[in-house]
Amino acid sequence: MGIPPVVVGLIVYFIFASGGPLGILQLLYTPSAMIIAQTIIIFPIIASLSHEIFSKNWLEFKDQIRSLNIPFWGSVKLLFNHSYFLLITTLLSAFGRAISEVGAVMIVGGNIDHYTRVMTTAISLETRMGNLEYAMALGLVLISITIIIYSLVYLLNNRSIK
Repeated sequence: MGIPPVVVGLIVYFIFASGGPLGILQLLYTPSAMIIAQTIIIFPIIASLSHEIFSKNWLEFKDQIRSLNIPFWGSVKLLFNHSYFLLITTLLSAFGRAISEVGAVMIVGGNIDHYTRVMTTAISLETRMGNLEYAMALGLVLISITIIIYSLVYLLNNRSIK
């Protein structure tokens, strides 16, 4: 979970560079390469936290599940329903990591205007150019988007609990 995102960007860059093993796909400096890098960054977070959630719930409920002779998919549904809130929290943690990423997406996306430039790379670019007001405005928009998404998930989760 602690792999530096910029290292992930470097690895993805070498894989998709013209001399790399998948260079023939010509994905470097495309949104697809950025998605691949982001997926590699967030996968360990989702996998490890989900494994922990399901492991603890399995240990807690395995005797009851086995005694009721619940089939495999029934067990999966039961554990998923019991773990719903924690899984949403896991996904939101991964989302937070992905939305705040700069290094990997800049390396593999190239920060190309109107093509691979995202909010975080735009903030970085505007800060380097000295447009601090514009960078701060972009930062506030990014924070607002994050707050809106988290609030919507919170409201939907509260509605489903009732």
